[in-house]
Amino acid sequence: MTTQTHPVDHQLIQAAAHVARTRCRGDNHTMAAAARARDGRIVTAVNAYHFTGGPCAELVLIGTAATQGVYELDTIVAVGDRDRGVVPPCGRCRQVLLDYFPDVKVIVGSGDRIRTVPISDLLPETYVWADHQLDAEGTASPGAT
Repeated sequence: MTTQTHPVDHQLIQAAAHVARTRCRGDNHTMAAAARARDGRIVTAVNAYHFTGGPCAELVLIGTAATQGVYELDTIVAVGDRDRGVVPPCGRCRQVLLDYFPDVKVIVGSGDRIRTVPISDLLPETYVWADHQLDAEGTASPGAT
């Protein structure tokens, strides 16, 4: 864990908050996410709640980004509807973000404790999926334990 913080992208928080305020309706959409692509573009999305475990806003954002040709994210944030503010990613989202974007930064915290941290700080002793996949010869990938 590096505990290294980065500047907070307030424009990204505002973008997610705007989507939460204007697009989240009822119980189906309760969270919004915004991410800044490496090229500076902002991508937004909302969750798709379902009793079977529908995808979180961060996961919907990954697909939305891909449809817009964005495959490299710099920073991501999730914001709850009804002015709940910044909400940290759940465990599943942390793992997926690490696997898709190992260098992505995540905005977490509330009030004067808002900060931007590397995704790896949110998953100490991380499991890196790619390190545990077998190659064509049936051996573990380099770096696998």
